[in-house]
Amino acid sequence: MTNSVPSVPVVPHRSLGRRILDHWQIYLLIMPAMIYFFIFYYMPMAGLQIAFRDYRVTKGIWDSTWVGWKYFQKFFSHPQCWKIIRNTLGLSLYTLATFPLSIIAALLINELRSGVFKKTVQMITYAPHFISTVVICSMINLFMNQSTGLFNNISEMLGGSRVDFLGNASFFPHIYVWSSVWQDLGWGTIIYLATLSSVSPELHEAAYMDGANRMQIIWHVNIPSILPTVVIMLIMNCGRILSVGFEKIYLLQNSLNLDVSQVISTYTYELGLLGGQYSYSTAIGLFNTIVNVLMLVIVNTICRRISDVSLW
Repeated sequence: MTNSVPSVPVVPHRSLGRRILDHWQIYLLIMPAMIYFFIFYYMPMAGLQIAFRDYRVTKGIWDSTWVGWKYFQKFFSHPQCWKIIRNTLGLSLYTLATFPLSIIAALLINELRSGVFKKTVQMITYAPHFISTVVICSMINLFMNQSTGLFNNISEMLGGSRVDFLGNASFFPHIYVWSSVWQDLGWGTIIYLATLSSVSPELHEAAYMDGANRMQIIWHVNIPSILPTVVIMLIMNCGRILSVGFEKIYLLQNSLNLDVSQVISTYTYELGLLGGQYSYSTAIGLFNTIVNVLMLVIVNTICRRISDVSLW
């Protein structure tokens, strides 16, 4: 007696137009978002040609003279070029080095057994995220003021001397990065806590039955459960490797720390909006975007080959 293999039904291929008609309600729901992205994200890309033209407002984009790679060459031959790139890359890598802190915080919060204490910790760590960057920078200036700042007052009470934190270039990267950690640490744990909440309790029970302690459960159950999410978040962070936040740096920047605080975003702002050099600033911004896209593709490819987890 032979075993018959059940035949797999063949699904007829349907055209895109037919699929849209069959599920028109779904496409109607996403239509506003598609229109929004097309108008505000894709149509402005036509303006990128300013980077290759000697743009004049009176002539417009299309009638301005085409100059090719002139402004890219101008940027790379500028004496401050590599210092600006070094500052941007240094702050980005320093910020990226703090990436594991939100993972550690999520794992620790997840281990809290008291529901009230857990919610209190979450509320305290989430709260700074909702403070605007302008207010955060004002707080930093108040707390670190050399004459009246809280930190200098405490230092003087303990017998130390007053320090001009924001006027000392060596302090700027630490102030920028760790104030961002304080502001965004709690918010960064949300995705990891959501992933940890979906871990099956049966896995924890099985680990307890096998004699695992809490640290072993974290290492062998919780961390592998959130690893795909960690990889995705790491890829997305690497895709912003040269995109250091403009607002915070600009507000903390002064003539004394300019040597380490001048980054691509602040430089293009000074050239474009303050100096009116639209083509030059667009060329620098385009270079910044290309580097970010390349980093995103490279890191995504590496992660896909190593862990089979990637954005695409």
